[in-house]
Formats: sequence, structure tokens, C-alpha cells
Amino acid sequence: MEKIVIHRPGGFGELRLETHPDPAPGPGEVLVRTKAVGVNFADCVVRRGLYASAKKYVGWPITPGFDIAGHVAAAGPDVDHFNKGDAVFGITRFGGYATHVAVPARQLRPLPKALSMEEAAAFPAVFLTAYHALHQNIRLRPGMTALVHSAAGGVGGALCQILKIAKCEVVGVVGSAAKTGFALAGGAHAVIDKSAGNFWAKARQLAPQGYDLILDANGADTLKESYRHLGPSGKLIVYGFHSMFPKAGGGTNWLHIIRDVIRMPRFNPLRMTQENKSVIAFNLSFLFSRTDLYDEAMDELIRWLGEGRLKPPQVTVYPLSEAARAQEVLESGRTTGKLVLSTSGGSLN
Repeated sequence: MEKIVIHRPGGFGELRLETHPDPAPGPGEVLVRTKAVGVNFADCVVRRGLYASAKKYVGWPITPGFDIAGHVAAAGPDVDHFNKGDAVFGITRFGGYATHVAVPARQLRPLPKALSMEEAAAFPAVFLTAYHALHQNIRLRPGMTALVHSAAGGVGGALCQILKIAKCEVVGVVGSAAKTGFALAGGAHAVIDKSAGNFWAKARQLAPQGYDLILDANGADTLKESYRHLGPSGKLIVYGFHSMFPKAGGGTNWLHIIRDVIRMPRFNPLRMTQENKSVIAFNLSFLFSRTDLYDEAMDELIRWLGEGRLKPPQVTVYPLSEAARAQEVLESGRTTGKLVLSTSGGSLN
């Protein structure tokens, strides 16, 4: 098998394509010969050595990657519902940037007819994140007003679609005028181009009473203002801290990170009670033991796909050997939709 291995934290050059023996599926596991694997911003954080669950569950060396799609190459003991050759997709807790991945069978699903292999590899992490944010942390109600940061990205686009299904009013924030159409097509009712000036003034204009929901993975750059723009009983949902990482170079700028940590707002529970606002934060990679949450989310998302209520993400494909290039492009902030690595899994050999 071939896989990307990171032996120490650092820049893009630490992503090395290596040859290793194929893993053997253990009890309850399936060996997947991948066709495509998803690229997420979390993978970049893993490369920098700053992803907490990567340190907790794997350590060094590590192969990044959460989303996989491909064919069953072998099934381990106690697995009787997948057969060799079955087309599948799902998630793994790291290890996805590889031609072969042994993964618990419970984390896989048959490939939906609505998805290509590349689309399937781009689907789980972002849509599970969006579903968990909106349906497992809060209760959505029709007519809620939501502000979605990075609405043209993978998670942002998934959030817009799920909010649209729930009949919420969605305002998307994008980084350039070129991304406006993508956010509108994804379900946003209005889009703010933050490169055009003070986008918070426009945000206030679109929701004078404040927002019921604001979904923010930016970090210190926007969290304080996001909280301030909540309305009564509003909820700020935090699922990342992208502003900690510069958009060029690929290395870890500790002074930049320390500055962002210092700038990070501190939310006082007493004040939150008086203002009737809430802050909810999560990291999906710590939830693998919650099979109930995973099953609920995947089953609902696949049902919505089958009904045509969800659209697969727009994908841009790179070969596995260009994983470093894919991460560099992702960190630049110029992308829309999702990036995927092709592992050329045309056979089961």
C-alpha cells in the first residue's frame, strides 16, 4: 500500500508518500481499497502537530485523513454485512490518506447512488460536522436566522444546505466576490463579501434584532463580534480556529498562535446568563465512541441525499502524491467546496 506519513510536525514538506505493508482487518473491521479520500482543514492542523485528538489517539508518525471512499478488499472476523468488492464510504479517525485503510465496519455505509466516489470522499466529515452542530447540539426551528462564516467552504456549504432544509433564513459570509454564487447556490438567502468592507455593518442590517445562530470556525478574528451579534436566546457555535494559521508558508508561527490565544474572547457564564446568549463548541474527532450520534447523523444525511434534499459537495481532485499541494491550496483560502485526493483504486489488488 501507499500512504502519506508525517514523522514530525511542520510544513508541507513533512507530507511524505511511503510504501508500507497492507493492513489486515481486525475483528469488526473492513479493509477498504480506497478510490478517493477527503482533505479537510483539520488535516493541516494535524500536520502542524496542533490537533489534540491526533496527539491523544495516534502520536507520531501519523497519517492524516478522515473521509474515505472505495471498495471492500477484505472483511475481518465478525463482519458479515460487507463483501469483497462492495462500494463503500465513511470515516476513519486518522489514516485516510492511504490506498488501503482498515476501519471499523460500523463507520462505513454502502455508497449512495447519488454520489460518485470523489463526492463520497468529500461528504462525511463536513456534513457530519454540520449535522452535529445543528441537530445534535441545538434544536432548529423554522424561521431561525443564521449567520454562517466561510459559507463557500466544505462545512460552511453543508451548514447552508441543512439550514435550508430546516427552513431557516441563512446569511452566508464569504472571503471574495467570486465565492458569492457558490454560497447562494448552497442555500444562503443573502451573502456578505467580507473583502468589500465592514461586513459586520451589513450583517447587522440584514438582522437588526440579532441572529438566532452564528456558526464560526474562524477563531479570534471574529468570535467576539459573532457573540455580540447574537439576538436574545442566540447561540454561537464554534467548531474551529482557522485564524490561528497564516495563509502562506505552511509552517507553524508560534508568535501568531500566541497572539490569537491572547485575543481569544473569554465568555463569562454570569454575563451570558444576563444576556441570554450561549456558546457551544465541539470537535467531531472526539465523538467516535458515540455510535448513536454517528448512526443518527449518517442515516439522516443519506436519506436526505436519496430524496434530493442535499447536494453532494463540489470537488477538486488531486493525486495522492500531491497531498502537500492540496493542503497548500486549502490553506490559501481560495478554495470553494471540498478537495479530494485520488488514490487510483481501480482494482482490489
